[in-house]
Amino acid sequence: MEGAMFYWISWAFWVYLTFILNKQNPYRLKLAAAVLIVIILSNVHFMAGGFDVFASGLFLLLFSYLIIGREKRRAIIYFFICSFIVTIGYVAFHLFEIFDPVWIIFKKEWMMGICFGYLSILLQKTLKGRLLIIVSGTMQGEILYAYILSKYHFPYSIGDFAYLDVCSLITALIVGWSCLENAGHFFQTHFSFIEKGKQKSS
Repeated sequence: MEGAMFYWISWAFWVYLTFILNKQNPYRLKLAAAVLIVIILSNVHFMAGGFDVFASGLFLLLFSYLIIGREKRRAIIYFFICSFIVTIGYVAFHLFEIFDPVWIIFKKEWMMGICFGYLSILLQKTLKGRLLIIVSGTMQGEILYAYILSKYHFPYSIGDFAYLDVCSLITALIVGWSCLENAGHFFQTHFSFIEKGKQKSS
């Protein structure tokens, strides 16, 4: 069922941000509010320029633009280059799916999640940067893909539940990988501290 993965992951994030994350974190309330708004808008859609657009996807795109716009000029340029790379990859994946579906060797959502999660890790070093280029890049890809299909009179909904499933899965994989990166740093620091203590005591 489309949307099930999105709801599970989104509610899990919202619960973590609201009840578990340190209340001193400056991004806590903003992120919790953004996740809740996306959930509320997930079933709201409207027609714009002949396209069926879901409000949640549009909100995610504008929210990512707002955060990117607060960065320095050089960082903004790099963000949009990375975002454009994700956009091209997203559209190419969908077009290959249409013209040559044989290469989809397992579930499409997981293939996209792994591919674009890995791409974001290559392009950005921080969790914030990875999430921003994924959200903006995939939504731009949705718009471009819908525009290409409209040339052949194929209907396509921009930012629907299928998109939200993929976007939430990519987000979960990126967050999971970032947790592993931080865990490695924590263990490395912790164990090196223990080893230094043993060396001093000996």
